[in-house]
Amino acid sequence: MPIITTDDLITNLYPEVIDEITRNDSTIAERAITAAIQETKQYLGRFDLIQLFGIDTEPPELEDEYLKSLVKDIACWHITRLSGTCIDNAAFRLAYMDALNALKRIRDEQTQPEGWQHKDSEIDGNTIDWNSNPRRSNFY
Repeated sequence: MPIITTDDLITNLYPEVIDEITRNDSTIAERAITAAIQETKQYLGRFDLIQLFGIDTEPPELEDEYLKSLVKDIACWHITRLSGTCIDNAAFRLAYMDALNALKRIRDEQTQPEGWQHKDSEIDGNTIDWNSNPRRSNFY
């Protein structure tokens, strides 16, 4: 079960606009949502993706509206770029770029969304990193 469905896109696009762009083919909107989820996951690899996105048969453990809005902005861009001149693509492109910039800030640890957990690290907290500079060989 994906984090958002085509019904969730009505906050960003009217259903009749989606139907007009996709020519009443619901698979186009579903593919755009799948691409948006995959694009979002690329930026959030250090987080527990099962908790955030769920799996095919189960919904996500964490209902995060901010994450849903980012995925919706990206999905709407994937849908509206198929349209002709009937849609203001600049506004959707700006929302898309803003969503990517937010994901980059999260990826670069400039912000930490509340409730998002990191993946379990394979490195134990009791490990020690030991190194030194290379040996010098000066001759006078």
